[in-house]
This record gives sequence, structure tokens and C-alpha cells, in this order.
Amino acid sequence: MLKGKIKFPDKIGVLVKGLDGKKEGKEEDGYERSGGGGEELETLQHVGVESVAVDEELGVRLGGKVERESGVRVGLRLGGEFDEKRSDLEYELSQEEINLVKLQRIGCTGIPDGGSLRATTWKLLLGYLPTSRVLWEKVLYENRLKYAELREELLLSPSEIARRKEQDCFSCEVVDVDSSGPLARHDVSIEDHPLSLGEASPWHRFFEYTEIAEQIDRDLQRTHPEMKFFSLDSPMGKKHREAMRNILLIFAKLNPTTRYVQGMNEVLAPLYYVFNLDTDEGNAVNAEADSFGSFVRLLSDSVDHFCQQLDNSSVGIHSTLAKLKGLLKANDEALWGHLEFTSKVNPQFYAFRWITLLLTQEFEFKMILRIWDSLLSHQSGIQDMLLRICCAMLLCVKSRLMSGDFAANVHLLQHYPEVNIEHLLQVARNIKPDPESSPLRSSV
Repeated sequence: MLKGKIKFPDKIGVLVKGLDGKKEGKEEDGYERSGGGGEELETLQHVGVESVAVDEELGVRLGGKVERESGVRVGLRLGGEFDEKRSDLEYELSQEEINLVKLQRIGCTGIPDGGSLRATTWKLLLGYLPTSRVLWEKVLYENRLKYAELREELLLSPSEIARRKEQDCFSCEVVDVDSSGPLARHDVSIEDHPLSLGEASPWHRFFEYTEIAEQIDRDLQRTHPEMKFFSLDSPMGKKHREAMRNILLIFAKLNPTTRYVQGMNEVLAPLYYVFNLDTDEGNAVNAEADSFGSFVRLLSDSVDHFCQQLDNSSVGIHSTLAKLKGLLKANDEALWGHLEFTSKVNPQFYAFRWITLLLTQEFEFKMILRIWDSLLSHQSGIQDMLLRICCAMLLCVKSRLMSGDFAANVHLLQHYPEVNIEHLLQVARNIKPDPESSPLRSSV
């Protein structure tokens, strides 16, 4: 493992992005961002799956001896590795029967950008696509048709539904209308009246979700506004937000217990972004339907964290936070003790958001995609890898946490610093399980 001392960059995220109006990287607490902290991090510059940005000369430590390689040589070497990974993925995805174990093994190391690789791989890992290629066309057709039906059933107003039914009837029947006489008046039942308060009234059910729709609209305005893809300043950005609004509102209506909870918009964003950029036009135009189906499958593993009534149950968020504490204790009892007894920083102050939002608020968007490659590819499940990454995030800033008090540590963990993502994920894979909790499988 290539290790050494590194200074933390001064760029820190905000607690809820876009709400405080401050530019990223602006610190006000006077906390020292460099020096003693960060010994746990690698000295190698992070290389994401989207770009290979290197200095002109990059120091590489090999067996204690430091050698210099030109940025061009390093870029070519890494570019060759990405080409090989792309080739491996394309081969696995071309098989008549997809081997999920092999796909997970490749995916956990990062999926190259471009083409349909990430979109197709994520759909397979989430179970939205079956492993048999021959069934893909049939399954996609059925899923997209079902979503179209849900849109018509749950998003159209009752008057629009009635109008369409009436048009269908007129198109099927020949009506003899006496133009000289008065127009026929349609009978409107009490339940069908827009002012009806009866629970059976379609209008009552329609207006019941008005407040939820308004909350979704407000949250979508704060969903990565810095990205042109999501920006309301462009017609395309407005179209994307409308599609995401449809998905979240339909999900809320289909799940009356959970409905919509603030933050679900952040979990949806990576899925919709990846599926919409699929270079297969047939998939891209159906990004909304595919995102809905994949979003439902993704939340099925963590929807209980959004349900307040289950907070104190064995599947609630408090139980998951307790598992994180146990995992940290098993891997670094000194750090666990400092956070638990000395600085008294409860995981609820920082990890609640990490876990419920699947880390979508803690890193830049392209890094979120890389992290999700590993989350979705982990053989023992998303929640297992999520806890590993959360524990690794604590271990990677151990020095700063050990020297910090309550206020400094809460601020640090709510504004997690930039780190080498590949190193962070490697630390996560090396996490040993908590013997007193449900065992985590050994990570490959």
C-alpha cells in the first residue's frame, strides 16, 4: 500500500448544498486544515474514472524508493488500465447469461464513463434487468409500459382522465346530435365533483398530494443546481426535473406509509443522470421509466431509514447507526472511545445523513458515481458496503478527530474533506466485521 503524509485541501462541502449561499471551500471556524491530520491518506493523487488528471511529474513510492514518472507515461499506463476494464465489461455484458459475480468484481473497481456501460451495469446490479440477455427486451417493454400506466393513473387530474375516456367513447360510437336543440348535460356524481371531500373522491386523492408535490419541487430546485444537467436555466434541465418530479410523486402515491421524504431527490439524481446519458437512444428516451424501476429497487434496501415510525426498530436508522459504532470499535477502539466518551460525538450528528442519502451529500457528483459503483457491486449488499465506507471515512480522518473537541469534530464530519476516493474505498474493503453484530462478509 502506498502511504505517506498528505495535507488536506481547503475545500469543504456545505451541510446542505446550496442552502447557505457560501462558496465551497470557505471556512469560518478557523480549524487548521493541514499539518498533523491526514497521515492515513495516500500521497497518490486521486484518479477518477472520468478523467486522468496528473501533474507533469508524479512521485511514485516503490518499495521505499521514490521514482519519477512523467505525467504522460502515467496517463498512458492508467489509460491502458481503463481500456482493459472497458473491454472486460463489454465482454461480460455481451454474454447470453450475465455472470453477476464477475460483473461485481469489475464494477467495484470503478466503471469507465461513456457508452452504456455504467447504465447497463447498474440496472443489472439492482435487479432491474435480468441476467439473461434474451429477456432484456421483454422486461424493459413491460416495465416501461407499466410506468406509463402509472403516470396516467396517478399524475393526470380526474378531469383529464374523464375527458380522455369521453373522447374514447365518442370515437367508438356514432352519436346523432340535433344541433338545433340544447346541449346534453352530463351527470356529475358527488364523488366526481372537484370540491368533494369524500375519501372515495378522485379529486380528494388528487389534492391530497399537492403539499407533497410542492415539497418535491422545492427540493428539486436544490438538487445539484451547479450542474447544467439539472439547471432550471435550460429547457433540458427543466425537462429533467419534471421527469424526476414524476418519479418521486408516483413513488409517494404508491407508498402511503413512507410517501416522499426530503432527501429522496438526492438518491434519485445519480440514477436518472446515468440512465439519461446512456448512448443507446432507446434507453435514454426511457430514462424516466428505468430510473423509477431502479429507484424502487434501490430504496427497497433502505426505505426503512426514511420511516420515522421504524426509527427505533431493528430495521430503523438507530439500529444501523449502532452497527456503525460497533464496526468502528472493532476496527479502531481508540478512535471509537474518543468519539464516544471524550468528544461525545454521536453518529446521529453526522452519519444519519451519510446513511439515509447514500453519501450523495458528502462528495462531488462524479465521485458519487464512483462510490456507487462500489456500493452497487458489493457482493453482500449495499447496506454492508455503505457501513464499511462510513467507517472508513472515520478512519481516514482519525488524526484530526483524535485532536478535536465536540464542535470541531461535528463540523469536520458534517463537512467531510476531499480525500483520495480510491484509497477510501480500499480501506472500506479491508474493514473487519464487528464480532458482536451481524457478521459482514469478507470483502473481495
